[in-house]
Amino acid sequence: MSETKKMTSSRRGHLKSLMLQIAATWIEEEKNEAIAAKEAYMAESCPAPDLSGDMAALAELCKKIHGAIDKIDEMRYDTESKVSKSDKEIDDLKLKVVELAGVKKPALKKVRMSADAMLQALLGGKHKVNMDLRANLKQVKKEVKEEPSEQAGDWRKNIEDKADRKKMFETS
Repeated sequence: MSETKKMTSSRRGHLKSLMLQIAATWIEEEKNEAIAAKEAYMAESCPAPDLSGDMAALAELCKKIHGAIDKIDEMRYDTESKVSKSDKEIDDLKLKVVELAGVKKPALKKVRMSADAMLQALLGGKHKVNMDLRANLKQVKKEVKEEPSEQAGDWRKNIEDKADRKKMFETS
């Protein structure tokens, strides 16, 4: 089994400071590269104007510069519109993701409350509600069939009733 040793706080702090120094040098290098790239682009795209010449040559140079400015403005407008369109699409997709994920319902806890306490919580403390659920129920009395002793003794009558029933079934 391999035992892992914990790093001491001084060692951890030293490594953290080294990492921050390396990251700072990388950021500085990126800034210098960006500045160099910008200077190279400007030297390529915008050469130094030749200001020697007469008035007509300078007017022609101004027209060229204005034309270049117009082209750059069109490119800037196009890129801004593309960026705004993509931002809108990103927002729409975020909304769709939220809709697809749905609203998560929290797990409900079991709460034991009486009906009176529940109604009081819903209606507020001002309303005094007393709900007796059993008061609204219909009361039914159970009827106990008592067979009088007279019927038990008169067996001929029962036989006659059963014979009448038997005739009803046979005739149908």
